[in-house]
Amino acid sequence: VQLQASGGGLVQAGGSLRLSCAASGRSFSYYGVGWFRQAPGKEREFVAAISWSGGSTYYADSVKGRFTISRDNAKNTVYLQMNSLKPEDTAVYYCAAAKGSNWPYVEVDYWGQGTQVTVSS
Repeated sequence: VQLQASGGGLVQAGGSLRLSCAASGRSFSYYGVGWFRQAPGKEREFVAAISWSGGSTYYADSVKGRFTISRDNAKNTVYLQMNSLKPEDTAVYYCAAAKGSNWPYVEVDYWGQGTQVTVSS
């Protein structure tokens, strides 16, 4: 499985962005997919994840109620809709695929490259 993240950019506080994680590989639908982020000088942190079926979702407390993760297995794509963005959401966002389900402690099988999200105040 290869993952390609896109959709990052510069947005003002209160704005919205939608990130996409497009996957190649016929087995993508068997993987849960998560988003992580890393801000300058900080460790990578979990943001959100979705099970292989889409039936279960997981969110970090810092993004609950603002971010929504979804997936379209027919398009091999996972989305992260980010609303009410804050300057502290500024980071490089990475998508990741895993067969495990114990997000955020799951062992990641595949990482995508990052996409930069910058929220100005």
